[in-house]
Order: sequence, then structure tokens, then C-alpha cells
Amino acid sequence: MKKTDLWKTSWNRILVLFCVLVCVLAGCGQKNIVTDASGETGLEKSQDETVLSEAGLEASQDTAPSEEIVQESGTDEETVPDSLSILMVGDILLHTPVEESALQSDGSYDFTAIFANLQEEIQAADVAIVNQEVILGGEELGISGYPAFNAPYAAGDALVEAGFDVICHATNHALDKGSRGITNCLDFWQDKHSDIAVLGIYDSEEAQDEIYVCEQNGIRIAVLNYTYGTNGIPLPESMPYAVNLLEEERVKADLQKAEEMADFTVVCPHWGTEYLLDVSESQKKWTQIFLQGGADLVLGTHPHVIEPIEWVKDEEQGSEMLVYYSLGNFVNWTSGTGAGVANRMVGGMAQITLERNEDGEVYIADYGVTPLVCHVEEGTDGVTVYALSDYTEELAERNAIVRQDSAFSLEYCNRLCSEVFSTSF
Repeated sequence: MKKTDLWKTSWNRILVLFCVLVCVLAGCGQKNIVTDASGETGLEKSQDETVLSEAGLEASQDTAPSEEIVQESGTDEETVPDSLSILMVGDILLHTPVEESALQSDGSYDFTAIFANLQEEIQAADVAIVNQEVILGGEELGISGYPAFNAPYAAGDALVEAGFDVICHATNHALDKGSRGITNCLDFWQDKHSDIAVLGIYDSEEAQDEIYVCEQNGIRIAVLNYTYGTNGIPLPESMPYAVNLLEEERVKADLQKAEEMADFTVVCPHWGTEYLLDVSESQKKWTQIFLQGGADLVLGTHPHVIEPIEWVKDEEQGSEMLVYYSLGNFVNWTSGTGAGVANRMVGGMAQITLERNEDGEVYIADYGVTPLVCHVEEGTDGVTVYALSDYTEELAERNAIVRQDSAFSLEYCNRLCSEVFSTSF
């Protein structure tokens, strides 16, 4: 062989080897499509991973990338704080026209239409509270409206279906049907819905002394319920414990027990002055008692109109408490006429979010209020409640309350909420 031929052969071999090397290097880390036994296609391991596998050098499972992703994304369970949502609406005030709208053609009662538009929001809350203004004494005691109310048990069924967990019964109408109304109401709740918490009325002294505490998502909250009075009707001699009254000694003792048992204390007082859009002196007095006793949140009812929302602070203790002075009516169809009646058709749905901080303390992380409008029309299922944001000019014009107060309008409702709820709206 000539020297030049040998040189050419050697050079060709070098070129071939160089091309092979380039292909190998280019192939490293490349993912190839493979087909498994089922015929499904997928991504094969990269060639460098395949070599390791063939050599018996499988990667350790302790270094699974999915664990690193969870930590980096901040979704590790340890980094998610305990949280709990609280919702409350105001007075379920069942005037005669409201009860008539719930009366069905077969003679039964169905109140579910009242809650239909807000059921989703109510059910979404961890703890949903409602003020059941009138006693549920059942049809045997006679269904009646103002001034001595009594509602059918179906009203309670509708509250449960709507999603409420806690029923506040300590109101000025709790004794409208005497001790029989109390026992009938408690029997209904125990027999039909024993998992629902019923506060403010009791069938024994022992029951009255108990503090209701519920635990959700690792947070324990105590809920207390009282009324300023019972419209002059005295407590039954045989049942002096029938209704929880705003008595200073009892309230302070209950608050002390609640502080020992729970992370967070909610007080639901039936207080204030009817139809007053501002805070009364009595409410201011009780606000200080609640604050100094350690309460964290006050959700008030009774005035039948909305009132302001504010933070109050105990300068000496450094503690704070959020107060919704009145959530107004959730549902009503008053027989009143004239100026101010329109105010009674507007209510509020309080929404509060609790969280636990790094020190273990539970605090209010967020809060607000959803304004509501009670819409009333003649006929079966003609009474329902809307979020103000969903209410329309057309609905407002059809609302039968216009005949009782011509000032009622969508603009009126918006203006009222802006003035009373201020920045919380």
C-alpha cells in the first residue's frame, strides 16, 4: 500500500470516529418515545439514565423531585395556617304575609324559597349562624304573626336545608307562646335536627350553664347568645332558665368559661333600639362588658335595621373586638307604613375569616358584610332574599313594600348601605 493511501485510510477512520462521537454526545439526555406492552406511548428515560439503570445504579427514591416541588411551591401542609370562616345573618322575622307565602296548596309550609338565592354562600361557611327571631312552636299552638309570633316547624327545616349550623333563639319574642312554645321548639330541634346547635333557650339549668364550643379546622370557637328582654313576659316560674337574658353577672361568668374553653369567643346579643340606624347607649355599655370579658367578635340583632360595624379597643389590656351592631332583618314583611319602612327591608350577611398565627393565637384575618334585600310579592313563594349586588331596578319596582313606603328603590338600598356600613360595604 502506498503511503498516501495509508494516510487517506487513517484520515477516513478519524472522520468516522469523530462523527460517531458527535452523535453519542448529541444523544445524551435526549428523551425517546417508546411504546409499552399495552401499546400506549410515553417518554422513555434519557439515555444517561438508561445506562445507569443497566449498570444497576438506579437513582435513590429519597431524592424524588415531587417532594422538592411541594416545598418550593409553599403548599406543604405545615405551611398552611388553620383557618375558619364564620357567617351570620339577622332576624328571621316571620310576619303573617311571610308565613302565607310559605303556605303550599296541600296545606303544608315550605320556607325554602326565602333562602334559595343565598344557599350556596351559607353552606360554604364553616360556621353559619342565624337569628331565629320567632319561636317554632308548631301548628298545634296556632301559626301567628305580630305581635305574638309562632312559626311552623317547617321554618326550622328550611334553616337546616339552607346550611345554618347555629340557631340563636334568645330574642324578645322567645316567650310569645309561653313555656309550651319553648319546650315544643326544643323538642323539634332535638327530634329532627339534633346535630344543629340551638342557643339562647333551655329546658334545664344544666343546659343553660353549658358553653357551646365548636371546633372546625383546628380552631375552637365559643358562641354565646342573649336577649335584652322578652317584651315584658316574665320567665315561667317552673323554667327560670328558659331564656338567656343579658344579665351582667351571668354574661361575665360565661365569658370567663368561654375564654378557658375556646380559642375565640363570639357573642350574639339581641339588643339595641328598634329602627335606630345608630348605636344606642345600652349597646355601648354592653360592648365594653363584652370587650373586657375577653370576647373577640360581636354579631348583633334586634333593631330590625342595619347598624355600623367597628373595631373597639381596650387600651389597658390592649385587646380588640370587632362589632357588627345590627345585621338588620334577613326576612320580614312588616305591616308598617311611611318613612323608614324601607330600611327594614335591608339586611347584612356578616362574613369573617379566622386564622391562627405563628404564636398559636387565633385572630380575625379578614371580614366584611354582604348587603341583602328582602323581596316581597303576593303569592306562594313570593318572599325571597337577594344579595344587593344581584338586585335589580325591575325587582325593586315589583317589591310590594313600595306600597308601604314609596321611598323604597334600588338606589335607596345602595345609599343606605353606603351610609351605615361605610368602608365595610
